[in-house]
Amino acid sequence: MTTTAGASTALWSRVRQQDHRARVRGALLGGAIGDALGAGIEFASLAAIRAAHGPDGVRDYVSAYGRRGAITDDTQMTLFTVDGLIRAHVRRDTGAWHPATDVHQAYLRWAATQHAHRPGERRPDSGWLDRQEWLYSRRAPGNACLGGLADDRMGTLEAPRNPESKGCGAVMRSAPFGLLAGWDPRHVFRLAAECAAQTHGHPSGYLAAAAFAVVVHAAAHGETLDAGVHRALALLASWPGHEETTGALRQALDAVRQGPPTAERLESLGEGWVAEEALAMGVYCALVAQDMGHGLLLAVNHGGDSDSTGSLCGNLLGALHGETALPPVWLAELEGRAAILELADDFAMELTQGQALHAPGSSSGVWLDRYPRTLRA
Repeated sequence: MTTTAGASTALWSRVRQQDHRARVRGALLGGAIGDALGAGIEFASLAAIRAAHGPDGVRDYVSAYGRRGAITDDTQMTLFTVDGLIRAHVRRDTGAWHPATDVHQAYLRWAATQHAHRPGERRPDSGWLDRQEWLYSRRAPGNACLGGLADDRMGTLEAPRNPESKGCGAVMRSAPFGLLAGWDPRHVFRLAAECAAQTHGHPSGYLAAAAFAVVVHAAAHGETLDAGVHRALALLASWPGHEETTGALRQALDAVRQGPPTAERLESLGEGWVAEEALAMGVYCALVAQDMGHGLLLAVNHGGDSDSTGSLCGNLLGALHGETALPPVWLAELEGRAAILELADDFAMELTQGQALHAPGSSSGVWLDRYPRTLRA
């Protein structure tokens, strides 16, 4: 199995494939559960949450967007990140290999769902994810995401979109970069940063996304979260403008050592509206989690961006422990569960068995219908 960006992954054992698929499923579904747990209390203060739901805060889904278990733009954009990464691998058959471009095209397709009312208004060859009607719903998307994708110009690290923005809208969608099995962490870091700069051009906006992807990458490879955090810190050190992100991660590590986890200790790390705070809060909750349920409830019960911090914590714990650690009662009621699971399996299959699905000379028509080779769909 190779460890360089973009190289074909080969010689996967069956056990390794099963382990990777379980972690991909866990990360995507876990992030969606955390997102949905926080969706109904996203703009409430901690005092208001406790007044409405008791001294321990929410313990279950709260109705949002007309239902329980509803996901937000965090999960929507995460799924389109996955779609873009699959298409990057499929398009490589044409001789093209620039994953940031494919992810940008996926984000443009997500932006179109925020304006179109149903899939029938899209081109018939757009691909599988674009045909999922439940995704055609506005779930409080951030202005930087919408503004950065308002036209076709792709932001880059050299010329980023929204250079003053460091909201959490890039970090909350970046777990899939960490699920790129076999990639070197340095390449994971850079690709996540490149794709974050397409909407969030402040260094803290894209470096927090890159650091998060590296921590997910460590978890997805069976390493500890602590090891992933320290690897992210080492990679951050060579990037200009890393100080806020580095400081936030160090604060999260310090908070772990300060005593039992509480909502007040979590709030000492921030509110999660900006990228480095959301990163620190999600990482802290994952580090101190006794189990998936404990970590997710800690991550959403605070007076800030509860769905984003819940999503980040869920991504991390799901990648670390796999799908069987997900609380069944929350999984059963999760919006879009079947589609998220299907996309997760497609992603894992592409990364581990893609060579059996498509090649320059011969490809599965079903697979190319799901993930077309066309750059713009």
